[in-house]
Amino acid sequence: MAMGKATLSLLVHLHAALLFLPAEPAAVYDVVARYGARGDGASDSTAPFLRAWADACRSPRRHATVRVPPGNYLLAQPATFLGPCAAAAVTFSLDANATLLAPPRYAWESPTGRWITFESVVGLTFTGGTLDGRGAALWQCKGTQPRGHCPTGASSLTISNSREVVVEGVRSVNSGLFHFVVLQSSGVTVRRVRVDAPGDSPNTDGIHVHKSRDVAVYDADVRTGDDCVSVGPGNSNLWIERVSCGPGHGISIGSLGKQQGMAVEAVENVTVKTTWFTNTTNGLRIKTWVSSKRGYVRGVTFSDSTMSGVGNPIIIDQHYCPDGGCSAGAGDRRSTAPRSSGIKISEVEYVNVRGSSATPVAVSFDCSRSNPCSGIRLRDVRFTYQKSLEVEKATASCRNAQGTASGLVVPPSCL
Repeated sequence: MAMGKATLSLLVHLHAALLFLPAEPAAVYDVVARYGARGDGASDSTAPFLRAWADACRSPRRHATVRVPPGNYLLAQPATFLGPCAAAAVTFSLDANATLLAPPRYAWESPTGRWITFESVVGLTFTGGTLDGRGAALWQCKGTQPRGHCPTGASSLTISNSREVVVEGVRSVNSGLFHFVVLQSSGVTVRRVRVDAPGDSPNTDGIHVHKSRDVAVYDADVRTGDDCVSVGPGNSNLWIERVSCGPGHGISIGSLGKQQGMAVEAVENVTVKTTWFTNTTNGLRIKTWVSSKRGYVRGVTFSDSTMSGVGNPIIIDQHYCPDGGCSAGAGDRRSTAPRSSGIKISEVEYVNVRGSSATPVAVSFDCSRSNPCSGIRLRDVRFTYQKSLEVEKATASCRNAQGTASGLVVPPSCL
């Protein structure tokens, strides 16, 4: 019995000692020291970056790190960092003073619409540094040339077909297209990121999520020319919290119903809380096209939002048509053009949303005639209309919308 106790004591002490053993250090792959990347802003470092990634990805150690020291690194070609990896976790670490530069010429075009892509990776952490899309010349082209005369542009960072990914502490500036994209992925967290682009830069969504699930966005400061956060079709279980937006087009679900590729366009279980909007064109928005495409948006909660000088603080727009000319035959009985949206919107809640509207109508529910909005709930929603230096009463507008209101709701609910 004494020997048994001694053995047990030894095992306990051995286990305790093992707990305090240092973890196996990560294998480090420095893009400069080992692969010859040059941070001079002029030499193309695409190949050294891809080689560093390939070696880190197949590292025999459980953890591998691609290290990017201070400097300005030109990635003059679309860079796709492919998985799956042998390493259980790979960190792509940019120094705080490291900047990745897109090509300067606006005629540069990526065949995939992407600049930096991580594809089919599990256990990725992308952290630190700045991504500079250098999109100014492209925006100028789009603003002065007829449609179709300019390249589409490329999104700066895309996470595609991946899972268990963290994007943290990254700044994206002047993207030619979207800044951050999460595509067909799961278990992705985007946190402590900053987006900077002019308020008139076209199609520069800050964070776009598409066909993904279990995605979280925390502590994002977004200033851009399109949606600060956009939620495309095919998404479920999204959590968006502590986002500052402005300038920009707000936080949007949609647009839905335009593309013909998906049989059903669905978005469900979305939480947006603790957000701030300053001088944005929209606040909390759901938008769908007039189309026969079927789909739904359901189980959405918007809570604890503060707005200042926002054009459309709360808006459901099921007649979305940003460029005009949509459904030209909708008023003609003989026309076969769709007359309303096929997307059903239900169970959407707005709680403790407040501030000032830059337009008289602070709350607008313009829903589908064939699929009216249902289960819309307002609780403690308060808005004024800020007209120049004067504060006036705001109004609410409802069409084909059903729901309830509780608590203090100003302007009075039209539901």
